[in-house]
Amino acid sequence: MPGIDESLQRAMAISGARGANIVDFTSGLVVGTVGDWPYGGPDAAAAGATEVVRAARDNSAFVGPERPGGAPDDEDRWEDIVLTAQGRYDLLRFLHTQFDGRFFLHLWLDRSQSNLAMARLELRRLADELVLQ
Repeated sequence: MPGIDESLQRAMAISGARGANIVDFTSGLVVGTVGDWPYGGPDAAAAGATEVVRAARDNSAFVGPERPGGAPDDEDRWEDIVLTAQGRYDLLRFLHTQFDGRFFLHLWLDRSQSNLAMARLELRRLADELVLQ
């Protein structure tokens, strides 16, 4: 089972990948990073992605992993959040761990060089195999 560094390198092998972060969304801190990041680097990307996760978590219309009032069942457990822009995709894939940590893998893709559906499948496989150490 791959650890953080190997998983990030594998994420960068996904077609169109420009950057990959593993982020703790309780703190917004980067656990691991690789690649290039626009607009302030990996820390700024992690902070912005964390705000997206928190906004979704705090909205009563969404069920998610950290909603007050209990844990969702498997049907309601978040898998990912997809953000699209004219030139990029941002995939936020939630990592489900055995210990008390709230992590997601943030993959930044060049839209003209990637296939969103394939990237989601590859990222899901990678996240399922990841062992956070």
